[in-house]
Amino acid sequence: MYAAAVVAYFVAIVHRTAMGVAGVEAVDRFALSATALSSFVVAQLLLYTLMQIPAGRLLDRFGPRAVITAGSLVMAAGQLLLAVADTVPLALLARVLLGAGDAGIFISAVRLIAEWFPPRKAPVMVQVTGLIGQSGNLASAIPVAWLLHHHGWTTTFGTLAVVGVVAAGVAFGGIRSAQPRDPLSHERLAPALRAALQPPGTRLGFWSHFATPFSANVVALLWGVPFFVTAQGRTAAEASVLLTALTLTAMVTGPVVGRFTARHPLRRSWSVLASCAVTLVAWVWLLVPSTPRPMWQLVVFVVLVGAGGPVSLVGMDFARTFSPPTSLGTASGFVNTGGFTSTVVGLLGVGVVLQLVEPDAAGTYSLDAYRIAFTVLLVPWVVGVVGVLSSRRRTRALMAEAGVVVPPLREALRRVRGR
Repeated sequence: MYAAAVVAYFVAIVHRTAMGVAGVEAVDRFALSATALSSFVVAQLLLYTLMQIPAGRLLDRFGPRAVITAGSLVMAAGQLLLAVADTVPLALLARVLLGAGDAGIFISAVRLIAEWFPPRKAPVMVQVTGLIGQSGNLASAIPVAWLLHHHGWTTTFGTLAVVGVVAAGVAFGGIRSAQPRDPLSHERLAPALRAALQPPGTRLGFWSHFATPFSANVVALLWGVPFFVTAQGRTAAEASVLLTALTLTAMVTGPVVGRFTARHPLRRSWSVLASCAVTLVAWVWLLVPSTPRPMWQLVVFVVLVGAGGPVSLVGMDFARTFSPPTSLGTASGFVNTGGFTSTVVGLLGVGVVLQLVEPDAAGTYSLDAYRIAFTVLLVPWVVGVVGVLSSRRRTRALMAEAGVVVPPLREALRRVRGR
């Protein structure tokens, strides 16, 4: 059952990232500018974010099998449309379908883990799921790129559509739910959402997801390659190595974060705050010097920010812990909007500042322009950290009323030393 869900999620990640290896072909096929090409990424990401809460509500009402199967079929339709599209509106519609179909697949897998695995194993299994999803990035970078370069646009995206249909069949045949559906599943979205978000621990999950992954996403999805090539003076091959290092870091870090979350459930927020601190140090270390950085420093930078993706999944564990099982889908969808909201803000913010600083750069911006533009990422960082601290205080107060007291970190370390 878990394998069926993971297959669907892996294929969804391949669908999500396939455009990343087809950028040059997309520019030629649709006569796009660099700005128009970036709109393809933003459109899909924005719709994915907006669909999270409705997808979560559908998950509570119809269950994981229906949501994953339907989402896989919608993504397959999007890829089929992209395979035959020859105009920008059709291509954008295809990306919209991909974002809508993708929205419910990961949170459905998280719900299945909560239903079928013991609570102590659930954090590790969520991270393993994320790791398998990260391997979908590598699948896009290697076999999808090979297929595109040897057999062309239509064959590549048509093949991906067929793969999406197969994933839908696997999900429909293999997934079963172990929990009853929400008895209030027919009530309106707003009251259901208010009930799901009432626990402060769910809001802590949202802010944890908001604060940690956006730096890695901004680098991986749009601004990393132009920054490394045009501002840092690296070759396209070296930029590819840096993005691969970013992906591999997330894959290696995920199980470690999951193990820490499972062993120290009362200290989960510390992993979030530690990731935020490390990310801030990495950006300051990169941007303060006014000259291009050596390759080794760029590698260290992507390794440090790459760990934020797995840490963001701690937010899903907060949703699992503090939300009623019947509304876990809605709560997980809400939490999952966090990191994608901060990512969209970061992507657009960097682009706007670059355009303001060097309006005549024609897409090739200087190092100084990037140094100014990337400071915009401090805004979602501050908002996220404040949100984590505030919601953690409320969550711990509620836990104390229930008899669960989180000892100060200093006292906990003293106990460890005593043992």
